[in-house]
Amino acid sequence: MKSVPGRVLMGIGVTAVLAATAACGGQDTGGSGSDPKKPAAEATPTVQEELKPLTEAQLTKAVITKADVKGYRVGDTPDDEIPEASVPAKPAACQALADMFLLSTEPDATARVSRSLTSLKPTDGTVLRVGLLAHKESDAKKVVADLRTQSGTCDSYEHTDYQYTGVKPAKAPALGDEAVSYTMTSDIEGTEIPVTYTIVRSGSTLAVFSAMSALGGKAPAVPAVVVEAQVAKIEKTV
Repeated sequence: MKSVPGRVLMGIGVTAVLAATAACGGQDTGGSGSDPKKPAAEATPTVQEELKPLTEAQLTKAVITKADVKGYRVGDTPDDEIPEASVPAKPAACQALADMFLLSTEPDATARVSRSLTSLKPTDGTVLRVGLLAHKESDAKKVVADLRTQSGTCDSYEHTDYQYTGVKPAKAPALGDEAVSYTMTSDIEGTEIPVTYTIVRSGSTLAVFSAMSALGGKAPAVPAVVVEAQVAKIEKTV
C-alpha cells in the first residue's frame, strides 16, 4: 500500500414528518347536528422519500472538467489509487478519516469517480483531488456525521503504514446540504505533508476534496472556486 500515497502526491434516510393538529370539536348542545362521540379526522403524516444513489454514469456527468475550473489541469485518478477495499486504521476510532484518503467509506459507496487537479501556475505546489461518491441519503449523512465526530476526537492515527498527526476541525464551506472540513499532517517516508479535506453532501452524493502541499508549511485551503464549481455541477446534474 505504500505506493498509493506516493502516486497521489504526484499527480441527508432522514424521514420528514409534517405534524398537523386535529381540530377539537365542542360537545353537542342539541342544535349542531354533530356527533360528539365521533373522533375528529386525523391528519395523515407525509413521509419524504429518501434520495437514491446516483449511477456511475450520472457521477461521471457531474464531475468537474477543465472547462468548469479555469487555470487547472484535470485528469482521471488511476483506479489503483482508489481501491475497492478499505484499509484498517489504528486506532479504529479514526477509520472514517483514514478511509477518505482512498475515497472509501462505511457504508460503501455504490459508485465512485475521481479526478486529480493541478494548477497551471508553476509556483503552486498544491495537489488537488476531487471525488464523487454515490450513497443512499441516510448513508451519506452517516459518513458526514462520522467525519465530523472523528475530526474532533482523533488527534493522530496510522494508516497504510504511514502516520497522520495533528488532526483538527476546520471551517467548512456553506455549500450543499452540509459540509465538514479538517486538516492534518501526513508523514510519508519521512516527509511531512500538510493536507486539508473538505466533504460536501449534496442530497445523497458526497463530494470529497483534498489539498496537499508538496512544499510543506501550513495545510493548504481547498480552492473555493473548485468546491463551488463541483457542488454547482452536482446540483445541476441531479
